[in-house]
Amino acid sequence: MTINWLLIFIPVAVVLDHSWPHAHTWIFFAASLAIVPIASLIVHATDHIASRTGDAVGGLLNATFGNAPELIIAVVALKAGLFDMVRASLIGAILANLLLALGVAFLLGGMRYHNQEYNAGATRVYSSMMLIAVVSLVVPSAFNRFFSSEATMRQEQLLNLGMVVVLLVGYGLYLLFMLKTHPEFFSVASVQEEHYDEGEHWGMPRAVVSLIIASVLAAWMSEILVGAAEGTGKALGMSQTFIGIVFLAIVGGAAESGSAIAMARKNKMDLSMGIALGSCIQIALFVAPMLVLLSYVIAPHPLELSFGRAEMGSLFLAVLIGAIVSGDGRANWYKGVQLIMVYVIMAFLFYFMPETAPQ
Repeated sequence: MTINWLLIFIPVAVVLDHSWPHAHTWIFFAASLAIVPIASLIVHATDHIASRTGDAVGGLLNATFGNAPELIIAVVALKAGLFDMVRASLIGAILANLLLALGVAFLLGGMRYHNQEYNAGATRVYSSMMLIAVVSLVVPSAFNRFFSSEATMRQEQLLNLGMVVVLLVGYGLYLLFMLKTHPEFFSVASVQEEHYDEGEHWGMPRAVVSLIIASVLAAWMSEILVGAAEGTGKALGMSQTFIGIVFLAIVGGAAESGSAIAMARKNKMDLSMGIALGSCIQIALFVAPMLVLLSYVIAPHPLELSFGRAEMGSLFLAVLIGAIVSGDGRANWYKGVQLIMVYVIMAFLFYFMPETAPQ
């Protein structure tokens, strides 16, 4: 693969991080470039696993391993007490997968195929789960804004823990529905092309080991990345919120985004949708509540699932627009353009929004 030469940036990022720790911008972009070939390895390993397990399980595996960088980024930020960056990275990861990754997948897939079909019923399940997740995040945000004083109220902590339980139970039941009781609901909509040449088949052990190694490397580079993110933002004149929502989200989600785009190019739209939307669901229903629980152990004080008005408004609109655009089970290049346009508009909002803007 031609991009494998970018693996040289792994030792470059490590050397810069240890020898010139104040060269934040150089460290940030070296780690970002190092994640690109790692994400490509995750794409190929997941593709081979999905060919044996089916698109639903393949998409779930890709979302799980692909979300490892986001989780590491958030854990490192939690330790440092950067709660705004943690919340921004969660929202940004969902926006990047739902709008940017899916939009590019529709665009590039639509440039190769006139129309692409996928399972509309499965997409509606993904969309309804995302809407439920948005509602669950709005409740603690509204409580914090209207009822909480400057110090966190005991009731707010209990509310956050209640939301954590609801989200984790919902995610567990979602997995049960998808993998055990109704797997046929996520079946492939149409016969899709396979793109394996002779000699390219990977055995399951090789694919699984490659996936694990790539996830570990992605997590390592992500830890270096987040360490340099704040200094890079100051050097480039970017707010902490913009860094979390745009930069960290795009780089941290490079694996699953690359996978979704690659599968769309191969006309495997069910797998592409499963990766992009499944990753959003996993972030909202699993990663976010797990970070709240981890914050009780590793953070200066517990993390609250209270987001600003701009963040919640953007998330709600993204989920709504994503559901409308993808709900009919047919993809084309112009739908991709629509999703990308919405993402760029929201990126402009967070870039120009003052750091002191009321939340």
